[in-house]
Amino acid sequence: MKLSKNNPKVQKIAQVASQGIEEAKHLLEKSEAEGGILANLAYLAKKRKKVPDPSKLGIHVDKNMPTPLRIAVLGGGSFGTAMANLSAKNGCETTLWVRDKKTVKALNKTRINKKYLPNHTLDEGLMFSHDLAQAVKNKDIIFIAVPSSAVRETLQNIRPFITHQAVVSLTKGIEKETFALMSDIIQDELPQVNFGVMSGPNLALEIMNNMPSASVIASPSEQLRTAVQTALHSAFFRVFASDDVKGVELGGALKNIYAVAMGMANAYGVGENTKAMLLTRALAEMSRFGVAVGANPLTFLGLSGVGDLYATCNSTLSRNYQIGNMLGKGMTLENAIKKLGQTAEGVNTIAQVEEQAKKLGIYMPITHALYAVLYDNKSALSVAVNLMETGFRSDVEFVMPHDESNEKLSKEFDKVLKATKENKPKNEQTDE
Repeated sequence: MKLSKNNPKVQKIAQVASQGIEEAKHLLEKSEAEGGILANLAYLAKKRKKVPDPSKLGIHVDKNMPTPLRIAVLGGGSFGTAMANLSAKNGCETTLWVRDKKTVKALNKTRINKKYLPNHTLDEGLMFSHDLAQAVKNKDIIFIAVPSSAVRETLQNIRPFITHQAVVSLTKGIEKETFALMSDIIQDELPQVNFGVMSGPNLALEIMNNMPSASVIASPSEQLRTAVQTALHSAFFRVFASDDVKGVELGGALKNIYAVAMGMANAYGVGENTKAMLLTRALAEMSRFGVAVGANPLTFLGLSGVGDLYATCNSTLSRNYQIGNMLGKGMTLENAIKKLGQTAEGVNTIAQVEEQAKKLGIYMPITHALYAVLYDNKSALSVAVNLMETGFRSDVEFVMPHDESNEKLSKEFDKVLKATKENKPKNEQTDE
């Protein structure tokens, strides 16, 4: 049956088609102007994204506020800056706190973090402050992005200004002496707050370059998990949720050990077989340690485990990889840290995990070997040979029984390390 062009149904179809053509033209023009398919994806995602009702997030939000969430990010390093920028781009009222007053003045003037992200202009909505009280008062979520050695002090400093705020750690590491994870420190210093941790394969430079990335927010509070997803989730940055705080946090801390090992291995020019072996045995060590302290082993198969492990061990942008690479080329630990100019959490983590593994009788041969090289002046090549020759285990942890116990293997490897010569080969003793 032929319908007249004046028929209401025909007119409706024509109207919809016309809108589709105009939308397609707009996308084509945007693609040509801003860089193709990624620009189109961002445009469509933004167009379709619904602004959530903050009252359903389970945290206090002033209904008169023009933005859904008020965020403070404490720490102006690369990752803290990247997360603050994401939050601001998502429409949150976001303040990035930096300790140095001169740095804040420069950020306000140029909107560029010259030390950590010199090639990126930050979102125009992002605010900067060196006043800690001003930064955290009346905020909904406080993200902690300072080095692990400064987390406890930072929490103590904000304690007088805490009312309803939730606190989320972005820091991957373990506190010296106490072996406390960042979530442990939050609960010690601010026992009344909702808390969480974030971890994942999150190289800040790639996030700033809008390369698709993902992270995990772990918290016992479903409302806080939802709030963090709301603040940070975007077209290029996905935020997944977990309730295994310890597992997610351990993944982020432990992988730094193996990034040091991978950097060192690459300095020696190892092949792909060796790299693959190192990654998979590293994952086994991580899950073995995690289970011993109460984490879910399956968590290590996710973004905060194998995802972060892979990204950190294969990126020259990783600070821990860089430290390992310099050590593998013969530089001393002291000079490598000085040359890096930033905190490499893996150096401290190796010492902390080595101590705990021995206390708990956990077999962690890669960690034992790295400790011997970094702190006992053992030859990396000699230790690597001994590592290959010692102990027999099943391939996948928790699937098959082992021929020998963790404790027995740990003692055996410890004896081998003690017998290893301390004098390093000539090619391992230079600082250049």
